[in-house]
Amino acid sequence: MQRFLLTSFKTWLPEQVSNSSDDLLIEVSKVNYISGDLTFVRQLPVDVELASNRVLQKIESVQPDVIVCCGMAATRPYLSIESCASGAETVLYTKVDLKKLLLDIGTVEVSHDCGKFVCEGLYYSVLDYLQQKQLPTVCIFVHVPILTSANLPTVVADFLLIIDKLALL
Repeated sequence: MQRFLLTSFKTWLPEQVSNSSDDLLIEVSKVNYISGDLTFVRQLPVDVELASNRVLQKIESVQPDVIVCCGMAATRPYLSIESCASGAETVLYTKVDLKKLLLDIGTVEVSHDCGKFVCEGLYYSVLDYLQQKQLPTVCIFVHVPILTSANLPTVVADFLLIIDKLALL
């Protein structure tokens, strides 16, 4: 059984009631038939260094097979998986074949723009860490739209399908 590490962020604006990435992980934690052993690092601070340090420490202690970092993308209509993250001098790409992963999941998009915010900083830090340590662990970053009663069932189902497919890696 694959060991997963799933992450989410806190809110960063005073008017935000919640962060959709964290809302999604709450929903996922309620599901009993997941194809893997899940560890959650929820409500990361919206600070690249603090969030990265917390996640990297958890990677060392849990030694997951798969890492799924999640962040909120309020303007996106569906889940989107980021292909890469840019650092000061380089661009790092996920080792996951996203076309294969998303085969038969019509409402999830591949994005090539992680957003130049804490999401990209965390994703880059994790990909860089995995590369530097030469770990076989794979990592993706999933941007989560604002969750509503209309899209919640589809978003949760799509995310669980992604988890199921990652468990087969």
